[in-house]
Amino acid sequence: MRLRTSLSATCAAILLSTAMLTTSAAQACTRFVYHGAGGQVITARSMDWKTDVGTNLWIFPRGMERTGQAGPNSVQWTSKYGSVIASGYDISTTDGMNEAGLVANVLWLVESDYPAYDGTSPALSLAAWAQYVLDNFATVEEAVATLEKNPFTIVTDTVPGEERLATLHLSLSDGSGDSAIIEYIDGRQVIHHSRDYQVMTNSPVFDQQLALNAYWKQIGGTVMLPGTNRASDRFARASFYVNAIPKSEDAVEAIASVFSVIRNVSVPYGITTPDQPNISSTRWRTVVDHKRRLYFFESAVTPNVFWIDLTKLDLSRETGTVRKLDLGPNQSHIHSGMVNDQFKDSQPFTFLGPR
Repeated sequence: MRLRTSLSATCAAILLSTAMLTTSAAQACTRFVYHGAGGQVITARSMDWKTDVGTNLWIFPRGMERTGQAGPNSVQWTSKYGSVIASGYDISTTDGMNEAGLVANVLWLVESDYPAYDGTSPALSLAAWAQYVLDNFATVEEAVATLEKNPFTIVTDTVPGEERLATLHLSLSDGSGDSAIIEYIDGRQVIHHSRDYQVMTNSPVFDQQLALNAYWKQIGGTVMLPGTNRASDRFARASFYVNAIPKSEDAVEAIASVFSVIRNVSVPYGITTPDQPNISSTRWRTVVDHKRRLYFFESAVTPNVFWIDLTKLDLSRETGTVRKLDLGPNQSHIHSGMVNDQFKDSQPFTFLGPR
Protein backbone atom coordinates (compact mmCIF):
# COMPACT_ATOMS: atom_id res chain seq x y z
CA MET A 1 0.00 0.00 0.00
CA ARG A 2 2.85 2.39 0.84
CA LEU A 3 4.56 1.68 -2.51
CA ARG A 4 1.30 2.17 -4.39
CA THR A 5 0.72 5.52 -2.65
CA SER A 6 4.27 6.61 -3.43
CA LEU A 7 3.90 5.64 -7.08
CA SER A 8 0.59 7.49 -7.31
CA ALA A 9 2.15 10.60 -5.85
CA THR A 10 5.08 10.28 -8.24
CA CYS A 11 2.79 9.97 -11.26
CA ALA A 12 0.76 12.96 -10.14
CA ALA A 13 3.90 15.02 -9.67
CA ILE A 14 5.22 14.04 -13.11
CA LEU A 15 1.92 14.94 -14.78
CA LEU A 16 1.75 18.28 -13.01
CA SER A 17 5.38 19.05 -13.73
CA THR A 18 4.85 18.26 -17.41
CA ALA A 19 1.92 20.65 -17.45
CA MET A 20 4.15 23.27 -15.91
CA LEU A 21 6.59 22.98 -18.81
CA THR A 22 3.88 24.12 -21.20
CA THR A 23 2.90 27.09 -19.03
CA SER A 24 4.41 30.50 -19.70
CA ALA A 25 7.28 31.24 -17.32
CA ALA A 26 7.51 34.88 -18.34
CA GLN A 27 6.37 36.22 -14.97
CA ALA A 28 7.29 34.37 -11.81
CA CYS A 29 7.43 35.35 -8.14
CA THR A 30 7.70 33.59 -4.80
CA ARG A 31 6.19 34.42 -1.41
CA PHE A 32 6.53 32.63 1.93
CA VAL A 33 5.80 33.18 5.63
CA TYR A 34 8.33 32.30 8.34
CA HIS A 35 7.07 31.28 11.80
CA GLY A 36 9.87 31.97 14.25
CA ALA A 37 10.58 31.87 17.96
CA GLY A 38 8.88 34.20 20.41
CA GLY A 39 5.98 34.91 18.10
CA GLN A 40 8.14 36.19 15.26
CA VAL A 41 6.42 36.22 11.87
CA ILE A 42 8.25 37.32 8.72
CA THR A 43 6.87 37.41 5.18
CA ALA A 44 9.19 37.49 2.17
CA ARG A 45 8.53 37.78 -1.55
CA SER A 46 10.47 38.14 -4.79
CA MET A 47 9.28 40.13 -7.79
CA ASP A 48 10.24 38.40 -11.04
CA TRP A 49 9.42 40.16 -14.30
CA LYS A 50 10.93 40.14 -17.78
CA THR A 51 11.22 43.96 -17.94
CA ASP A 52 11.48 46.83 -15.47
CA VAL A 53 8.23 46.84 -13.51
CA GLY A 54 8.62 50.54 -12.68
CA THR A 55 8.46 50.00 -8.92
CA ASN A 56 8.59 52.83 -6.38
CA LEU A 57 7.77 52.80 -2.66
CA TRP A 58 4.83 54.78 -1.30
CA ILE A 59 3.54 55.82 2.12
CA PHE A 60 -0.25 56.13 2.36
CA PRO A 61 -1.82 57.62 5.52
CA ARG A 62 -5.20 56.80 7.02
CA GLY A 63 -8.25 58.63 5.76
CA MET A 64 -7.60 58.44 2.01
CA GLU A 65 -10.73 58.49 -0.12
CA ARG A 66 -10.50 55.60 -2.57
CA THR A 67 -12.36 54.36 -5.61
CA GLY A 68 -12.20 50.92 -7.16
CA GLN A 69 -11.33 52.53 -10.53
CA ALA A 70 -13.56 50.10 -12.42
CA GLY A 71 -16.24 52.35 -13.87
CA PRO A 72 -19.30 54.20 -12.53
CA ASN A 73 -20.19 51.46 -10.02
CA SER A 74 -16.73 51.16 -8.50
CA VAL A 75 -16.61 50.29 -4.83
CA GLN A 76 -15.79 53.32 -2.63
CA TRP A 77 -13.96 53.37 0.70
CA THR A 78 -11.91 55.49 3.10
CA SER A 79 -8.68 53.92 4.29
CA LYS A 80 -8.77 52.82 7.95
CA TYR A 81 -5.07 51.96 8.09
CA GLY A 82 -1.93 53.62 6.81
CA SER A 83 0.48 51.50 4.76
CA VAL A 84 3.81 51.25 2.98
CA ILE A 85 3.56 49.68 -0.47
CA ALA A 86 5.61 48.80 -3.54
CA SER A 87 3.93 49.91 -6.75
CA GLY A 88 3.93 48.37 -10.19
CA TYR A 89 4.33 50.96 -12.96
CA ASP A 90 2.90 53.46 -10.43
CA ILE A 91 -0.57 52.25 -11.41
CA SER A 92 -1.01 49.32 -9.01
CA THR A 93 -0.13 48.01 -5.54
CA THR A 94 1.94 44.84 -5.83
CA ASP A 95 3.16 44.41 -2.27
CA GLY A 96 2.90 46.11 1.11
CA MET A 97 2.21 46.16 4.84
CA ASN A 98 -0.23 48.26 6.82
CA GLU A 99 0.26 49.70 10.29
CA ALA A 100 -1.70 46.81 11.85
CA GLY A 101 0.87 44.34 10.50
CA LEU A 102 -1.21 42.88 7.66
CA VAL A 103 0.81 42.06 4.52
CA ALA A 104 -0.56 41.70 0.99
CA ASN A 105 1.30 40.43 -2.09
CA VAL A 106 0.07 39.87 -5.64
CA LEU A 107 1.75 37.30 -7.88
CA TRP A 108 1.14 36.23 -11.46
CA LEU A 109 -1.24 33.32 -12.06
CA VAL A 110 -1.93 32.61 -15.72
CA GLU A 111 -4.89 30.35 -14.82
CA SER A 112 -6.79 33.28 -13.27
CA ASP A 113 -10.28 33.67 -14.72
CA TYR A 114 -12.27 36.56 -13.29
CA PRO A 115 -16.08 36.70 -13.34
CA ALA A 116 -17.75 38.49 -16.24
CA TYR A 117 -18.69 41.97 -15.07
CA ASP A 118 -22.33 42.95 -15.55
CA GLY A 119 -21.60 46.68 -15.33
CA THR A 120 -24.04 47.27 -12.48
CA SER A 121 -22.68 45.54 -9.35
CA PRO A 122 -19.85 46.98 -7.21
CA ALA A 123 -16.51 46.55 -8.98
CA LEU A 124 -12.82 46.79 -8.08
CA SER A 125 -9.86 47.14 -10.41
CA LEU A 126 -7.37 44.29 -10.11
CA ALA A 127 -4.69 46.98 -9.71
CA ALA A 128 -6.29 48.11 -6.41
CA TRP A 129 -7.03 44.64 -5.01
CA ALA A 130 -4.08 44.50 -2.59
CA GLN A 131 -4.56 48.13 -1.55
CA TYR A 132 -8.23 47.55 -0.74
CA VAL A 133 -7.20 44.85 1.73
CA LEU A 134 -4.40 46.92 3.29
CA ASP A 135 -6.69 49.92 3.68
CA ASN A 136 -9.55 48.06 5.32
CA PHE A 137 -8.36 45.13 7.45
CA ALA A 138 -6.06 44.42 10.37
CA THR A 139 -5.91 40.61 10.16
CA VAL A 140 -6.19 37.82 7.63
CA GLU A 141 -9.29 36.46 9.35
CA GLU A 142 -11.01 39.84 9.13
CA ALA A 143 -10.12 40.20 5.44
CA VAL A 144 -11.29 36.67 4.57
CA ALA A 145 -14.59 37.19 6.42
CA THR A 146 -15.35 40.12 4.10
CA LEU A 147 -13.88 38.78 0.86
CA GLU A 148 -15.72 35.46 1.07
CA LYS A 149 -18.97 37.43 0.79
CA ASN A 150 -17.89 38.59 -2.69
CA PRO A 151 -18.45 42.31 -1.98
CA PHE A 152 -17.29 43.28 -5.48
CA THR A 153 -16.40 41.94 -8.91
CA ILE A 154 -12.71 42.06 -9.80
CA VAL A 155 -12.14 43.79 -13.16
CA THR A 156 -8.81 43.31 -14.92
CA ASP A 157 -7.08 45.31 -17.63
CA THR A 158 -4.12 44.97 -19.98
CA VAL A 159 -0.56 44.90 -18.64
CA PRO A 160 1.18 48.23 -19.40
CA GLY A 161 3.08 47.97 -22.67
CA GLU A 162 1.50 44.63 -23.53
CA GLU A 163 -1.72 43.36 -25.09
CA ARG A 164 -2.59 40.59 -22.62
CA LEU A 165 -4.78 40.93 -19.55
CA ALA A 166 -3.24 40.94 -16.09
CA THR A 167 -3.90 37.67 -14.23
CA LEU A 168 -2.98 37.67 -10.55
CA HIS A 169 -3.64 35.92 -7.28
CA LEU A 170 -3.37 37.49 -3.83
CA SER A 171 -1.66 36.32 -0.66
CA LEU A 172 -2.29 37.70 2.83
CA SER A 173 -0.40 37.22 6.11
CA ASP A 174 -0.48 38.87 9.52
CA GLY A 175 1.39 39.09 12.80
CA SER A 176 -0.25 35.96 14.21
CA GLY A 177 1.19 33.88 11.37
CA ASP A 178 -2.20 33.40 9.73
CA SER A 179 -2.21 33.18 5.95
CA ALA A 180 -4.61 33.14 3.01
CA ILE A 181 -4.36 32.66 -0.75
CA ILE A 182 -7.13 34.13 -2.90
CA GLU A 183 -7.54 33.03 -6.53
CA TYR A 184 -10.19 33.31 -9.22
CA ILE A 185 -10.57 30.00 -11.06
CA ASP A 186 -13.23 29.40 -13.72
CA GLY A 187 -14.87 32.70 -12.81
CA ARG A 188 -15.21 31.80 -9.13
CA GLN A 189 -13.33 33.11 -6.11
CA VAL A 190 -11.39 30.39 -4.25
CA ILE A 191 -9.95 31.17 -0.81
CA HIS A 192 -7.36 28.94 0.87
CA HIS A 193 -7.14 30.05 4.51
CA SER A 194 -4.79 28.44 7.01
CA ARG A 195 -1.67 29.19 9.00
CA ASP A 196 -0.21 26.14 7.23
CA TYR A 197 -0.28 27.86 3.81
CA GLN A 198 3.15 29.41 4.13
CA VAL A 199 4.25 29.38 0.47
CA MET A 200 2.81 30.67 -2.80
CA THR A 201 4.38 30.89 -6.24
CA ASN A 202 2.71 30.96 -9.66
CA SER A 203 1.25 28.19 -11.81
CA PRO A 204 -0.31 25.73 -11.28
CA VAL A 205 -3.26 26.77 -9.11
CA PHE A 206 -2.69 26.55 -5.37
CA ASP A 207 -4.30 23.17 -4.67
CA GLN A 208 -2.08 21.59 -7.34
CA GLN A 209 0.97 23.29 -5.83
CA LEU A 210 0.10 21.62 -2.53
CA ALA A 211 -0.12 18.23 -4.27
CA LEU A 212 3.31 18.68 -5.83
CA ASN A 213 4.78 19.75 -2.51
CA ALA A 214 3.37 16.65 -0.81
CA TYR A 215 5.38 14.55 -3.25
CA TRP A 216 8.63 16.40 -2.48
CA LYS A 217 8.02 16.07 1.26
CA GLN A 218 8.07 12.29 0.82
CA ILE A 219 11.55 12.50 -0.69
CA GLY A 220 12.85 14.93 1.93
CA GLY A 221 14.74 18.15 1.34
CA THR A 222 18.05 16.81 2.62
CA VAL A 223 17.97 14.07 -0.04
CA MET A 224 17.04 16.08 -3.13
CA LEU A 225 15.22 19.27 -4.04
CA PRO A 226 14.14 20.43 -7.53
CA GLY A 227 16.47 23.14 -8.79
CA THR A 228 14.90 24.82 -11.79
CA ASN A 229 13.30 28.27 -11.95
CA ARG A 230 9.82 26.83 -12.55
CA ALA A 231 7.16 27.87 -10.06
CA SER A 232 6.53 24.33 -8.78
CA ASP A 233 10.23 23.82 -8.08
CA ARG A 234 10.56 27.16 -6.29
CA PHE A 235 7.50 26.21 -4.22
CA ALA A 236 9.17 22.98 -3.10
CA ARG A 237 12.46 24.67 -2.21
CA ALA A 238 10.81 27.52 -0.31
CA SER A 239 8.54 25.09 1.59
CA PHE A 240 11.53 23.06 2.76
CA TYR A 241 13.91 25.89 3.60
CA VAL A 242 11.42 28.17 5.39
CA ASN A 243 10.95 25.42 7.99
CA ALA A 244 14.59 24.27 7.99
CA ILE A 245 16.20 27.60 8.90
CA PRO A 246 16.69 28.20 12.65
CA LYS A 247 13.89 29.67 14.74
CA SER A 248 16.18 32.20 16.37
CA GLU A 249 15.23 34.49 19.24
CA ASP A 250 17.51 37.07 17.62
CA ALA A 251 15.40 39.17 15.22
CA VAL A 252 18.43 40.18 13.15
CA GLU A 253 19.43 36.54 12.66
CA ALA A 254 15.86 35.63 11.75
CA ILE A 255 15.75 38.37 9.09
CA ALA A 256 19.08 37.17 7.70
CA SER A 257 17.81 33.59 7.49
CA VAL A 258 14.64 34.66 5.69
CA PHE A 259 16.64 36.76 3.22
CA SER A 260 18.80 33.71 2.49
CA VAL A 261 15.71 31.67 1.57
CA ILE A 262 14.10 34.29 -0.67
CA ARG A 263 17.44 34.70 -2.45
CA ASN A 264 17.63 30.92 -2.87
CA VAL A 265 14.33 30.89 -4.78
CA SER A 266 15.15 34.00 -6.85
CA VAL A 267 15.97 33.89 -10.57
CA PRO A 268 19.47 35.11 -11.59
CA TYR A 269 19.44 38.62 -12.97
CA GLY A 270 19.69 38.76 -16.77
CA ILE A 271 19.50 34.98 -17.19
CA THR A 272 19.44 33.74 -20.79
CA THR A 273 17.63 30.49 -21.61
CA PRO A 274 17.13 30.03 -25.39
CA ASP A 275 14.34 27.48 -24.96
CA GLN A 276 12.46 29.87 -22.63
CA PRO A 277 13.26 33.34 -24.03
CA ASN A 278 10.73 35.14 -21.82
CA ILE A 279 11.82 33.75 -18.46
CA SER A 280 11.85 36.46 -15.81
CA SER A 281 14.71 37.70 -13.66
CA THR A 282 14.17 38.62 -10.04
CA ARG A 283 13.95 42.44 -9.96
CA TRP A 284 13.56 42.97 -6.24
CA ARG A 285 12.78 41.30 -2.94
CA THR A 286 10.92 42.39 0.20
CA VAL A 287 11.12 40.96 3.71
CA VAL A 288 8.57 42.13 6.27
CA ASP A 289 8.93 41.83 10.04
CA HIS A 290 5.31 41.83 11.24
CA LYS A 291 6.16 42.17 14.93
CA ARG A 292 8.54 45.12 14.60
CA ARG A 293 6.63 46.65 11.64
CA LEU A 294 9.76 46.79 9.47
CA TYR A 295 9.52 46.66 5.67
CA PHE A 296 12.85 45.67 4.06
CA PHE A 297 13.56 46.16 0.36
CA GLU A 298 16.41 44.79 -1.77
CA SER A 299 16.91 45.59 -5.46
CA ALA A 300 18.78 43.10 -7.62
CA VAL A 301 20.96 45.88 -9.08
CA THR A 302 22.00 47.80 -5.96
CA PRO A 303 24.39 46.77 -3.15
CA ASN A 304 22.29 47.48 -0.05
CA VAL A 305 19.22 46.34 1.80
CA PHE A 306 17.20 49.25 3.23
CA TRP A 307 14.03 49.48 5.26
CA ILE A 308 11.07 51.52 6.47
CA ASP A 309 9.99 51.53 10.13
CA LEU A 310 6.20 51.93 10.13
CA THR A 311 6.18 52.70 13.86
CA LYS A 312 8.08 55.91 13.14
CA LEU A 313 5.88 57.19 10.30
CA ASP A 314 3.12 59.78 10.57
CA LEU A 315 0.19 57.81 9.18
CA SER A 316 -2.49 59.90 10.85
CA ARG A 317 -5.53 61.24 9.03
CA GLU A 318 -4.85 64.75 10.31
CA THR A 319 -1.18 65.32 9.49
CA GLY A 320 -0.02 62.27 7.52
CA THR A 321 0.76 62.84 3.84
CA VAL A 322 1.20 60.69 0.75
CA ARG A 323 4.93 60.28 0.19
CA LYS A 324 7.03 58.53 -2.45
CA LEU A 325 10.54 57.06 -2.56
CA ASP A 326 11.75 57.16 -6.16
CA LEU A 327 13.70 53.96 -6.81
CA GLY A 328 14.73 54.92 -10.35
CA PRO A 329 14.85 52.83 -13.53
CA ASN A 330 15.21 49.14 -12.68
CA GLN A 331 15.21 50.20 -9.01
CA SER A 332 18.81 51.35 -9.46
CA HIS A 333 18.88 54.27 -6.99
CA ILE A 334 21.08 53.35 -4.04
CA HIS A 335 19.64 53.56 -0.52
CA SER A 336 20.79 52.07 2.77
CA GLY A 337 19.63 51.83 6.35
CA MET A 338 16.31 53.24 7.48
CA VAL A 339 14.92 55.52 4.75
CA ASN A 340 11.82 57.00 6.45
CA ASP A 341 13.13 60.54 5.97
CA GLN A 342 14.00 60.06 2.29
CA PHE A 343 10.40 59.88 1.07
CA LYS A 344 9.08 63.02 -0.63
CA ASP A 345 5.55 64.43 -0.55
CA SER A 346 3.73 63.41 -3.71
CA GLN A 347 0.33 63.15 -5.34
CA PRO A 348 -1.00 59.59 -5.10
CA PHE A 349 -0.95 57.54 -8.28
CA THR A 350 -4.18 56.53 -10.03
CA PHE A 351 -4.94 52.83 -10.14
CA LEU A 352 -5.19 51.34 -13.60
CA GLY A 353 -8.73 50.50 -14.59
CA PRO A 354 -11.09 50.23 -17.54
CA ARG A 355 -11.50 53.48 -19.42
